[in-house]
Amino acid sequence: MTEASANSELLLRTGRETLRLEREALEALEARLDDAFVAACRLLLACPGRIVVSGMGKSGIIGKKIAATLASTGSPALFLHPAEGSHGDLGMLTASDLLLALSNSGETAELLAILPVVKRIGVPLIALTGKADSTLARRADVHLDCAVAREACPLNLAPTASTTASLAMGDALAMALLSARGFSADDFALSHPGGALGKRLLLRVEDLMRRVEQLPRVRLSTPVHEAILEMSGKGMGMTTVVDDDDHLLGIFTDGDLRRAFAEQQDLWGRPMADFYRPKPLCISADALAAEAMARMDAERVAVLLIVDDEDRLAGAISMHDLLHAGVA
Repeated sequence: MTEASANSELLLRTGRETLRLEREALEALEARLDDAFVAACRLLLACPGRIVVSGMGKSGIIGKKIAATLASTGSPALFLHPAEGSHGDLGMLTASDLLLALSNSGETAELLAILPVVKRIGVPLIALTGKADSTLARRADVHLDCAVAREACPLNLAPTASTTASLAMGDALAMALLSARGFSADDFALSHPGGALGKRLLLRVEDLMRRVEQLPRVRLSTPVHEAILEMSGKGMGMTTVVDDDDHLLGIFTDGDLRRAFAEQQDLWGRPMADFYRPKPLCISADALAAEAMARMDAERVAVLLIVDDEDRLAGAISMHDLLHAGVA
């Protein structure tokens, strides 16, 4: 059968069969989880150094992902290529570390070649294999059985269900360690400062707010037409209303201006005292930027003001500021 002649039914059937086999492999893995998993977690939690993950081929690719997941969830980890380990990279492994080795067969030559050094320096070994009687499994301090009944590959050859099982076991270890360490969302953000999540969990209003000297400010006695010029010059769609000591009294926005025109009020020359809105919405400078975003959405406003402990105007943050910073 050629690519062109492959029919939709065959493609869907093969895809669904693959997912079924991988699901069954994970269900069997869950049912087998036992005291060995607890022992592995205890070894990992007791490790004073780093968790060094190693594997060849597809197991190596899975190992890299496991190392990345561990590192981002509170368990310092790195990946060691076993073949490169025999040619100098084994120097990155110290006596305070732990080796987490992946091999479906448990007989990967490159991994077995570095075991004498691992044992000599006293590094604990946790093995994830599909063969409980394999060399790697027998030499491990803890063996985690990741065996699958068969690969999801129709030929039962390509690593599919077995790599899924290893990846899931790695995730299970990482999440168990996360829970045991009391790792929080704030901790997670510290290792993801460049992403959207990091911005939501790390950025605070004070990091993004415009300082008082950048804000439009008028007095109660300021004529409306002068207030409009102040608003236009600062480009925030509003002006604050303050007293002579910069205590915040209220706000006047583009929306207030439009409503006043719609009511056919005579604005020219009249003071802001006739039009401003007292008690504007404020937020603390140390509040999360994400909280400011949520509050703006809920209140349907585009700006929140910030005052100090004496109710003096300290700054403002706008929806534009938040979107520009990538807080969403």
